[in-house]
Amino acid sequence: MGKLTYIICGKLYDGIDQELKENQKILVEDDKIAAVGSNIDRPESAKVIDLSNVTVTPGMIDAHMHMDNLDWHTIRQEVYYTSEERKTLTILRTAQKCLSRGFTTVRHPGGITSNGFGVLDVRDMINEGYLTGSRIVAAARLICTAGSHGDLSQTFARRPEFSFAVQNMISSLGAGKDFFVNAVREEIKAGADFIKIMATGGFFTPYDNPYQQQMNDEEMEAVIRTAHEWGKTVTTHVYRADHIRKLVGFGIDGLEHCSLIDEETAEMVREAGAYIVPTFCPYEEAVHYDPVKIQTKQPEFRRKLEFYKDALQAGREVIKNCKCKLGYGTDQVATHQNYESGYEYKAWMESGIDPYRILEAATRINAEILQLDDKIGTIEAGKLADISAWNRDLLTDPKALMDCAFVMKEGVVYPTEICEDIDEE
Repeated sequence: MGKLTYIICGKLYDGIDQELKENQKILVEDDKIAAVGSNIDRPESAKVIDLSNVTVTPGMIDAHMHMDNLDWHTIRQEVYYTSEERKTLTILRTAQKCLSRGFTTVRHPGGITSNGFGVLDVRDMINEGYLTGSRIVAAARLICTAGSHGDLSQTFARRPEFSFAVQNMISSLGAGKDFFVNAVREEIKAGADFIKIMATGGFFTPYDNPYQQQMNDEEMEAVIRTAHEWGKTVTTHVYRADHIRKLVGFGIDGLEHCSLIDEETAEMVREAGAYIVPTFCPYEEAVHYDPVKIQTKQPEFRRKLEFYKDALQAGREVIKNCKCKLGYGTDQVATHQNYESGYEYKAWMESGIDPYRILEAATRINAEILQLDDKIGTIEAGKLADISAWNRDLLTDPKALMDCAFVMKEGVVYPTEICEDIDEE
């Protein structure tokens, strides 16, 4: 028998049942959960961890986090003025900060500031035990077109010599079916876990908008078909209902944001078995309109939030009431740091979504999206011992996932920290 840890739970959300269970114990052997229940005897050799005053859950999962930006205040400068090596170190720091906040796994859907494969090296070195941090599932680079939401040389669009120089440095940016077929193969060759495309425009970039389709039909279909032929899933940045329907028709696996969706389209997504990671955080100041906080956003972001405010509010209601498979992801590029994943819980709760649906999204559903549901996402025998605990009431307190009391990843306990500005919210 290996190293044993006996955990006494105050309340337990196991990721399976929609309830907080009382009088539960968890027995961990080495890196896995050996047993869980109310009648688990404590082996004499087991180390006891008393969490009787807090609520225990599976390790949380953030399914949409761009790990390569150091500080949202300077994110645009980081694109151009920091080295790929510094960005790789930033990814490691983000993984460490996420782990300390109870998020034991994160998903990186392409770099915002980076154009390299550093996230894959950090992922591998964490998996191999050389570094500590949250488990990473990653698509290293965004696959996109010129002038699109993935083309951050937009900043230099009025100086074409600069813009073209930067654009030509982004090897996953191009045009035409053949280019995108090869781009998928190159990402997989480098070790990407999945493929991320920027099918449409967005809010963060200056010269596009979320109503634009930025990859043509032939290009999108070619990416999805090629990835599936190579055994990889594809997710996409997308907002508008007609674009979502088109991508679902092409066989897309996942959809990020979907903030301008309608009821008919949501039902189509559900019937197709695709998932949505709605990323509420970036749009909070528009959905729950706050004219003061909205001023903290970057100017182009702020203008678009004001313009699409009503449509964002309508889309939020559709997502709130839909029957789709919803994942939990943050996409923090403004207002909060990327590792402050607990804010998404607040956004869902304040939108009137049942806490158990949020918890399910951040645990079991996200594990399915990441194709790790045989290893993580629930607290049951045989799963990896990824376990978190929280000081606040998960059913009533919107700040609950900002206040981590305990975190264990693969049977190892790590130090915790709470969100820095939790008391200012």
